[in-house]
Amino acid sequence: MTREAPVVLWFRRDLRLGDHAALLEASRHSKHVLALYVLDDVLLTPSGAPRTAFLLGCLEKLNDQLGGRLMLVHGDPATEVVRAAREIGAAAVHVSADAGPYGRRRDAAVAKALAEHNIGWVETGSPYAVTPGRVTKPDGEPYRVFTPFFRAWTAHGWPSPARPSHVDWVEPLRSVKIPRPPRVSATLPEPGEQAALDVWHEFLSGGIETYATDRDRPDLPGTTRLSPYLRWGCVHPRTLLADLDDSPGAQALRSELCWREFHADVLWHRPETARRNYDRRFDGMAYDDDPEAFERWCAGKTGFPFVDAGMRQLLAEGWMHNRVRMVVASFLVKDLHLPWWLGARHFMKHLVDGDLASNQLNWQWIAGSGTDAAPYFRIFNPATQGEKFDPQGDYVRKYVPELRSVPGKAVHRLKERPADYPAPMVDHAHERRIALERYGRITS
Repeated sequence: MTREAPVVLWFRRDLRLGDHAALLEASRHSKHVLALYVLDDVLLTPSGAPRTAFLLGCLEKLNDQLGGRLMLVHGDPATEVVRAAREIGAAAVHVSADAGPYGRRRDAAVAKALAEHNIGWVETGSPYAVTPGRVTKPDGEPYRVFTPFFRAWTAHGWPSPARPSHVDWVEPLRSVKIPRPPRVSATLPEPGEQAALDVWHEFLSGGIETYATDRDRPDLPGTTRLSPYLRWGCVHPRTLLADLDDSPGAQALRSELCWREFHADVLWHRPETARRNYDRRFDGMAYDDDPEAFERWCAGKTGFPFVDAGMRQLLAEGWMHNRVRMVVASFLVKDLHLPWWLGARHFMKHLVDGDLASNQLNWQWIAGSGTDAAPYFRIFNPATQGEKFDPQGDYVRKYVPELRSVPGKAVHRLKERPADYPAPMVDHAHERRIALERYGRITS
């Protein structure tokens, strides 16, 4: 391969130009690079409107960075990537490796199709600091518990951010227009790489100092709000990790970033867990069939203020605080006795940061059917959780306007209810006993 032959850089979950290992590798092979993105219906069709809208916004920003030279095509990647590469006489197609179940199958098909035309396939880096599958136990087996994985992941380490790459972007011979984003009612974050870096630098300038103590408080701006940008690779986790020191906030954030990598690693080794129980004993768990209860949960009308605030935040912003995600998930599975995959599907429909590995395996973690760090008998009490993590009730009042006249933490245990706010749809103590009984049947 000579540097005179052009190459293709196929963007997927890496919608940025900075700290881009695959771009750096492409620049080493050629000074002429075609930037390509494929609108793939296999991914777009099931994607919720908030995530699709944010993706299209990120593509607009990337195209602007490229001076309008992003080639956008629509169709089967196994056909479209080969076609684009052949049109410019490309020597190779460069990508960041995809660790997801569909992405791995798709990439194998594309690489095979390219090989038939003597076009190379080059994978460099991934959307993770450590590519899934790299960290294993000494005997080669995968980890199923987070803490030892975190220790091994930290010991493994990761490269420094990739240095800037200088290439001549090839003018596309053809390209479809970036589609008009679907209409969404949620208020979405500003898309793109610069927005991601702005959010990160603002967090570093102050938020990181209180992150260790405030990240569990949905009533405070204590999180990074970077999850949508990490989802689409507007910023690489390696960029974030390179800026972290050993302060308490930095240590806490390093651990949170590792949770994302842990779940990706679990899915790498067990791709079926995107749809099925990690712990197959839970295939025998008894669930209720109650569409009306599910709809009330989706709408944030359960009569449990902390749960309702979270579900309404999801609809309003396409995002929900992580602590609240755990509480609403526990309520669905262990108070309403509905299967985790119903909730996971609803989240993926509405979350702007919807990520298959993190979403599905976090749901299984709560349900007890996933990796064994959270046993099924850990059942969140919505009122207790609200009092602990929203101590003045500000979070609930922000998203549940019916309760704005209720002062302080009294909002979590209502003695009197406004006429327009529903009564609790279940008795938590009673449903907790039922959940434990059902758990006992599959573990005894």
